[in-house]
Amino acid sequence: MEFLRLLISACFWASTATALAAPQVAVDVGHTLADPGASSARGRSEFAYNLDFARLLAAALRAERLGVLEVNFAGAIGSLAERPAQARGSDFLISVHHDSISPEYLQFWDWDGEELSHTTLKRGFGIFVSRRNPDLAGSLRCASAIGARLRRTGFVPTPWHGRKHQPADADNGVWFYDNLVVLHKATFPAVLFEAGVIKHREEELELLDGDRQARMADAVATGIAACLAVGTK
Repeated sequence: MEFLRLLISACFWASTATALAAPQVAVDVGHTLADPGASSARGRSEFAYNLDFARLLAAALRAERLGVLEVNFAGAIGSLAERPAQARGSDFLISVHHDSISPEYLQFWDWDGEELSHTTLKRGFGIFVSRRNPDLAGSLRCASAIGARLRRTGFVPTPWHGRKHQPADADNGVWFYDNLVVLHKATFPAVLFEAGVIKHREEELELLDGDRQARMADAVATGIAACLAVGTK
């Protein structure tokens, strides 16, 4: 009888733990060491910015008691489709990026003896969702929650994406980008987050500020946590 009692108790606690398991967020670092993405106004690679922010975001999500799956933190992932494949089983995917601007809008300046390109036109964060994602409603809900939280924290979305993309929730910086592989290959809600414009030479300095990075990561994590709490009720 004692064995049976212990077995029933173990099964009860196992089922309770499963029911109370925290949602898992896959945090994907955009680009790779071999393909580092855009170059900043001061010549730093986008991948380096993405990795810095992704590490802070992963810590902020864990502080919200969410599970975190790190994708491409080593910068060696093989393909775009491999990103959502590695994230399979998660409840949400956020791919971390930093923005640039089309070449026709670039200016040039001398930085540390080297001629580099920059912009004075485009700055601010942006969030993308894909209508090809099988859970568009969940993607939109989380994207808007992230954008709203960022705005309440003092961050400003860029309207620049309206030149090429249809608005999903423009007030909160959310736009449709249907053919992004990392979004439409995911089988669960997914967003691509552009933390800011590294080609903007003033915003680049802000994006390098550790305190500002931490505030932005906390805001994104809070938005995700709020969205997933609603989605799991």
